[in-house]
Amino acid sequence: GQIVVLQPRRVAARSAAARISDERGTKLGQEIGYMVRHERLCSRDTRILVCTQGVFLRRLQDDPMLEQVSCVVFDEFHERTLDSDLALALVRQVRSALRPDLKIIVMSATLDATPVSKYLGDCPIIESAGRSYPVAIEHIATPVKKRIEESVSEAVKQMAHESTGHVLAFLPGLNEILRTQELLKTYAEDEQIALMPLHGEMPLESQQRVLTDKSSRKIILATNVAETSITIDGVTAVVDSGMSRINSFDRQLGLNRLNLARISRAAADQRAGRAGRTSSGKCLRLWTANEHLGLSEHTEPEITRVELSECVLQLLDWGESDLTAFGWFEAPTASALAHALALLERLGAIHHGLFTPQGKRMARMPLQ
Repeated sequence: GQIVVLQPRRVAARSAAARISDERGTKLGQEIGYMVRHERLCSRDTRILVCTQGVFLRRLQDDPMLEQVSCVVFDEFHERTLDSDLALALVRQVRSALRPDLKIIVMSATLDATPVSKYLGDCPIIESAGRSYPVAIEHIATPVKKRIEESVSEAVKQMAHESTGHVLAFLPGLNEILRTQELLKTYAEDEQIALMPLHGEMPLESQQRVLTDKSSRKIILATNVAETSITIDGVTAVVDSGMSRINSFDRQLGLNRLNLARISRAAADQRAGRAGRTSSGKCLRLWTANEHLGLSEHTEPEITRVELSECVLQLLDWGESDLTAFGWFEAPTASALAHALALLERLGAIHHGLFTPQGKRMARMPLQ
């Protein structure tokens, strides 16, 4: 059967498939393939399919038995996206009721494995220490008072001077990347260093060039797409702004929105580790050691902070009628479920608690 590997982002799905295919010595799209929104490179012969969680949920709705699949791998599960939580709960249900032969693997570098093991029937926990190189971590002495792009551009110049490899800088979003890129443009030209952005909206060819180009030294300005799942060979220095855009529910708007927020300590560790993948390196964090102590240990799971109508719509389409009895890995609050049901009622997806034909059509729209 086919092995399906789930990734939280398109860039991670593409790069993971390309890396596995390269290691297997095959052409991408044959034995190893990928499938992301609006793009696929796979065939009937594909044995390992890497895809995003949203694409997999759509496949699961169309093929609840997962008849051609023998194993589902949840990579980077510590990110705890809403889609990954929902997909794990549904695959667990399929395995329990229909496919006892279906294998489930949950992988993470930072997640506490015990709760997941218990959720999956006390399944075995396998630890693979792997190999990493030492990373010297430095915090700034006083809190930053400048704009993010100004602080990051200055830090990038410092780290480029102190190291000989590529410099990877983490910024919260595309706007910050573009402004930092403008500030570093002249410096990069003078030093003959390639200045490259890396974010999820880039074409595959551009993303692959950032990951594989070895023609010159690079400064990579990235969102958290570079935090996990991908390896950029030759990175010896990381500059971490300590900020990210976190999806959360805005009660005044009644919608989810991306808010600028501090990252967690686990995310900071992941980012620093990018400098120690292929050799020893350095990481400069643009926050103080005291500020670091105040960071949350892990990023709060999406299921506890986002609006749930899309998730509830998928569950109603799946056939669930009692959402409180559904086998969540971590159940949302009753008020969050009530809000989602009320919104779907107003939109006509449900009527007096019953799923409507309009709701069925809504659930099938690829709007994630």
